[in-house]
Amino acid sequence: MEQQDMYQLEDGVVRISDEVVCVIASMAASEVEGVEYVGQGVVAGLTDKLTNKKHQVKGVRVSISEESAQIDIFLSVAYGQKIHEVAEQVQKNVKRSVEAMTGLIVSQVNVYVQNVVVKKVETQSLEKIEE
Repeated sequence: MEQQDMYQLEDGVVRISDEVVCVIASMAASEVEGVEYVGQGVVAGLTDKLTNKKHQVKGVRVSISEESAQIDIFLSVAYGQKIHEVAEQVQKNVKRSVEAMTGLIVSQVNVYVQNVVVKKVETQSLEKIEE
């Protein structure tokens, strides 16, 4: 069964599933400049198959305990970016977004950089430069 964070309110109960937290974290990581893909690549696919986790959305894994949430994010960074700075921004943005939208306390955001993406230059653009 899917882990859910539950809040007792005056008019009833609110439950937030792990999958919702995964979606929020994935979108927050994607917003950071220098992040090319969240959860893309050979290693992400292999990790998904080996861990067989239900609560993964595009390379995000969430573990919620009674007190806090731990988030693992697997991503690719654009070539030329300072990887440690991109990872730090991802951590901050994911923590801020998840806490603001869900009310959960995020204890850890672990960033796993699995690839560096080199953008291809269009050959048509190169031909114009050579002329």
